[in-house]
Amino acid sequence: MQPVLNPESRNTDYVFLSRWAVSDYEVRRGEIISLVSPKDPNQKIIKRVIALAGDVVNTLGYQNQYVKVPEGHCWVEGDHTGHTLDSNTFGPVSLGLVNAKAVCIVWPPDRWQNLEATLPENRKPLSVSI
Repeated sequence: MQPVLNPESRNTDYVFLSRWAVSDYEVRRGEIISLVSPKDPNQKIIKRVIALAGDVVNTLGYQNQYVKVPEGHCWVEGDHTGHTLDSNTFGPVSLGLVNAKAVCIVWPPDRWQNLEATLPENRKPLSVSI
């Protein structure tokens, strides 16, 4: 999730994760979430929600150039485009794998800040379901 988290590789950001915020499986575009890796169920990963069910996303190297996110799924990507394992590797992610929302950076003290739900301009879905 560099550069938003861990902008300097020698320091590690610690984030507050709210399980309550995703207890109803509701996530929004741009939010940073924690989820069980679809590739390794023993690993938890942190990614940004790019698209929701019904959205069409232009992928970055996935098996299809365009993907319509199925019901009950979301499309997640790391902010360090091209250097991360995300939906461009494993496809849409089931909302059942989402276990928390990253709310804020709590350590180190000079990095304290809320994590805003923002989408990179070049990663917005092509069409959005409402």
